[in-house]
Amino acid sequence: MVFAIIVAAGKGVRMNASTRKQYFILGHEPIFIRTVRRFSTCSAIDAIFLAVPHADVVYCRQLVKQNPEIKKSCCVISGGDSRQASVYRGLLAVESSRTRTLDMVVIHDGVRPFVTSNQIESCVNEARKTGACILAVPAQDTMKQVETDTGIIAGTLARNNIWLAQTPQVFQYEIIRDAHEQALRDAITGTDDAMLVERLGTPVSVVPGSRRNIKITTPDDLIMAKAFLEIKD
Repeated sequence: MVFAIIVAAGKGVRMNASTRKQYFILGHEPIFIRTVRRFSTCSAIDAIFLAVPHADVVYCRQLVKQNPEIKKSCCVISGGDSRQASVYRGLLAVESSRTRTLDMVVIHDGVRPFVTSNQIESCVNEARKTGACILAVPAQDTMKQVETDTGIIAGTLARNNIWLAQTPQVFQYEIIRDAHEQALRDAITGTDDAMLVERLGTPVSVVPGSRRNIKITTPDDLIMAKAFLEIKD
């Protein structure tokens, strides 16, 4: 079986708004509902686990239940204090609920509503071969390494070797569970799930993504997302 863990438990502080970013209305519905629908209509996904703030579990369950296009099983669970903690709670929930062989786990940001079924399926297919795969896009701009304390450029990175990580990120269950548990033991916080797998020496492959697969974290991102709604897939 292939389970999706959609993480939508963030505080959304970069939005500078009282409403959490996952609940912002995009095309007449909350962003996270658009994201869940993308996974519900993807043939590669068997079931969905949605991690949300503890106080919002009942509210989010109601929104999921009320959406007729979300037909696959979607279990709404309480997320943690960080994204990493929310993913780990999702992994534990997946393990405790499975009734058949657990194969792959697809981890995705709840505020990336423009991911496509083809992108999800491509990552799942690649991860079946390699054990770990992420969606990413090659860098277009010149990349500078800057000293944090002085603001001075320390060097220019080779752009042809730089890719910008996106989600979904797909892993064989044992690989990603072990990576998270080792990170807990070592008190390591990763910037994404692939980083936790990489630090154990496990290769992670890349599938080309799309620049439309944005993570909506700032007001400018929301403006861009509204523009993308006018573009048909």
